[in-house]
Amino acid sequence: MVRVMVVDDHPMWRDGVARDLTEAGYEVVAAVGEGRQALRVAEAVRPDVVVLDLQLPDLSGAEVARGLGGAKILVLSASAEQEDVLEAVKAGASGYLVKSASREEFLDAVARTASGDAVFTPGLAGLVLGEYRRLAARPAAQPEGPRLTDRETEVLRLVAKGLSYRQIADRLVLSHRTVQNHVQNTLNKLQLHNRVELVRYAIEQGLDDDPPRAGFSGAGAD
Repeated sequence: MVRVMVVDDHPMWRDGVARDLTEAGYEVVAAVGEGRQALRVAEAVRPDVVVLDLQLPDLSGAEVARGLGGAKILVLSASAEQEDVLEAVKAGASGYLVKSASREEFLDAVARTASGDAVFTPGLAGLVLGEYRRLAARPAAQPEGPRLTDRETEVLRLVAKGLSYRQIADRLVLSHRTVQNHVQNTLNKLQLHNRVELVRYAIEQGLDDDPPRAGFSGAGAD
């Protein structure tokens, strides 16, 4: 069972999100309203996924994200401002959903975040990828990177095109678990933390031959 922690300072919203998650079969291990409390509790309960609001009374959501360690982070925020989205992603969030999303979109985003996908409200993925392309275009001395296997490079190229793990597995006739293992090995080799950082690396290496597909660009895409 996927263990989820909810961090939001509005009690009614926090309780509603926790209730939706419980009804969908998730184990809600904590539901808290402050950033420092979230960091303390997360260390004790070890959630797999943290559903995180950006506006908290003591710390910013980005500060909380940077301190959460290994948990996958899905930001659930009322803001769709470019600055907020990019700050959250740079802090370690692997997904960003606005609060106007439907219950079904939210639950699908949690499931996909838990499985390692990068999930964004439609329109925000292009913003993030555009920023990474802009950063990648800057001239910089690039040290020689770790050597990836041919299969790892092939999987990375499909990640850069925006395919979900399931789509990559179908394309390469592999199991979903095998694709996850290749991605995790690549993350370890490159010393990256999540799929969003992996996409940025792939773009920097020129592996994003095609525009992003639905698997990256929408919370409800497969």
